[in-house]
Amino acid sequence: MKLFNSLTRTKEEFKPMDPNDVKMYSCGPTVYNYFHIGNARPFIVFDVLRRYMEYRGYKVKFVQNFTDIDDKVINKANEEGVTYKDIAEKYIEEYFVDAKGLGIHPATIHPKATENIDAIIEIVSTLIEKGYAYESEGDVYFRALKFKGYGKLSKQPLEDLVAGARISVGEKKEDATDFALWKAAKPGEPSWDSPWGKGRPGWHIECSAMANRYLGKTIDIHSGGVDLTFPHHENEIAQSEAANGCQFANYWLHNAFLNIDNKKMSKSLGNFFTVRDAAGVYGYEAIRFFMLSAHYRSPINYSQESLMQAKAALERLRNAENNMEFLAKNGSEDALTPAQSELLAGFDKYREKFINAMDDDINTADAIAAIFELVRDVNTALSDNGSRAFAADCLARVRELCDVLGLIEKQEEASLDSEIEEMIEKRQAARKERNFAEADRIRDELAAKGIILEDTPQGVKWHRA
Repeated sequence: MKLFNSLTRTKEEFKPMDPNDVKMYSCGPTVYNYFHIGNARPFIVFDVLRRYMEYRGYKVKFVQNFTDIDDKVINKANEEGVTYKDIAEKYIEEYFVDAKGLGIHPATIHPKATENIDAIIEIVSTLIEKGYAYESEGDVYFRALKFKGYGKLSKQPLEDLVAGARISVGEKKEDATDFALWKAAKPGEPSWDSPWGKGRPGWHIECSAMANRYLGKTIDIHSGGVDLTFPHHENEIAQSEAANGCQFANYWLHNAFLNIDNKKMSKSLGNFFTVRDAAGVYGYEAIRFFMLSAHYRSPINYSQESLMQAKAALERLRNAENNMEFLAKNGSEDALTPAQSELLAGFDKYREKFINAMDDDINTADAIAAIFELVRDVNTALSDNGSRAFAADCLARVRELCDVLGLIEKQEEASLDSEIEEMIEKRQAARKERNFAEADRIRDELAAKGIILEDTPQGVKWHRA
């Protein structure tokens, strides 16, 4: 497998430190609101990277943090007249609602900044002892220019970083490029005891502390949106490597920006909206499919047309799956013929195409194309070969690849499926009794629920509209 390493700006063969285990850290949300549609891209993309690595046999320890103390969290709490904990806990719960809808698996560990204050204080103390950080009236700053590799991830010349740096009102730094590791307490703000007085952690230091605590001093992969490259990830590298004396992450992966109708998402432009908003219109699955329809390092344009196309493509996949599932239960009981076995062996090429695409820097666009080519040939084959064994094998092949990408996963309530099956049985009983009025009534009731029935020689098929 090859991954594009943002640190080296090249595609590199992926070689984890442990041949069986992968240590992966991905930046999570600041929990002060529902996460927006731009946040969804890295969450989905790096969920797929983790799934694929597990598909290829790796055991992945995946850490994704929650920033639960931050200016935005505090401001939101003040606006609503509640505590920062109330805001953080509310939107952590809401994160999991949207993440589940998008098919994002929970991380191995979801640490919170406020649960790791001791680890944060420990790494800040180490940086002070090594001369990389200093205390200034209760604040603690990192000496960015003391770290010789500063700028190596963002590839920004040091003179540009110096020229662009500013000292904000109230900051008492030695140099404009220095950044905060610990912030002295302000009146009315939550704070924690530290060797430098009451205060709270800066944003960048929490990820270094949590990656170090849960994954170790050096990790295999660190990922996030391209907007985090500088200063967040640049600062993570500086403080982690200065404290530990070794490389922080071997591979850095960044997804490109998401635009809205060919414009950068911005509240001032009125095109800033949450995943919850979009899911209400298009559904969660369409959002996931859309995000994976382009290579993660390519900018992607979110529009009504693109989401409708994603929804239509998903519907084709879902209909094909339903057809295979139906034939696997209701088709003939004939054993596989030599011709069928030959067809199935021929379908192996699509798994190979899928793997080749995913091995090439997680090319989900080409991986999806391989799935649709498989589905096309399966549909053709099933029109002539409707046995249960053949359909079941085809279904397993399609689901195997779709599961890696988190597509067409079964998320409906089992109780609802049972209710539908029961109504269909009642309709069939009514038809046998020649009570066509009752049969039509049940069909209409199902249609009102968005359930479409199709009578076939093998029995009744149903799918959601």
